[in-house]
Amino acid sequence: MSDNEKSQIEKRGSTRRTFLKNSGLAVGGLILGGAVGSIFDGNSDSDVKTEQKNQTQGNNPNEALMFFYPEEYQTTAAAAERIFPKDETGPGALELNAAIYIDHQLNSGWGVNEKDYKLGPYYKPEPTQGEQVKLYRKDLFRLGLKELNAYSNKNYQKKFTDLDATGQDEVLAAFEKGEASSLSGVSSSAFFQLLRTLTIEGVYADPLYGGNKEMLGWQMRKYPGSRMGYTKEIQSKDFVKLDPNSLQSHMKH
Repeated sequence: MSDNEKSQIEKRGSTRRTFLKNSGLAVGGLILGGAVGSIFDGNSDSDVKTEQKNQTQGNNPNEALMFFYPEEYQTTAAAAERIFPKDETGPGALELNAAIYIDHQLNSGWGVNEKDYKLGPYYKPEPTQGEQVKLYRKDLFRLGLKELNAYSNKNYQKKFTDLDATGQDEVLAAFEKGEASSLSGVSSSAFFQLLRTLTIEGVYADPLYGGNKEMLGWQMRKYPGSRMGYTKEIQSKDFVKLDPNSLQSHMKH
């Protein structure tokens, strides 16, 4: 093979590697690691949007999108951050990958209510029973995200992710009160409650499920995480401070 032919092959290989790197190629339908970061190219200088761009860069398979489309992920990440914002005590939902946790849950059997009884007859619930939702959780969540942007565009002439923190809080408050349009017959408050519950879970669940990045949520609460036992610590006369331990740590042994 001539030197010129070798040069052409190397050039094609380099070009292909550059394309894969820049395009965020999806493997098996999943957007992986740094590819997730590439979906947040915007012109905003806000810290939140910078975090949205950078938070999922890396090679952790737990940070792969499984359910959301990129814009849905952006909206979820922004909404979750307003529910659990970053402050002086520690990181917020965005940095803790709560939206990744939500994505994974909605893509699981839980997202299609696989363990719930869904057959009729249906009765009007009592006020103490809460709203009885017939939609799959994944469908309710997707409808809710769509309505977040519709409500924002109608009342603020901007999509949800383009609003400032105050505007986003006002939109979420309207959803919590059920003031937004219904979602296939379901109150917007049902979506808000689902979003809030999943956000808190994503902040504090074991990192094995995609959220609570680097166990920072546990560190804020000084929670020791998953351990096989505490016999040694109980027998100690001194106070023992334990660093967080995840389920994944048990898989290494």
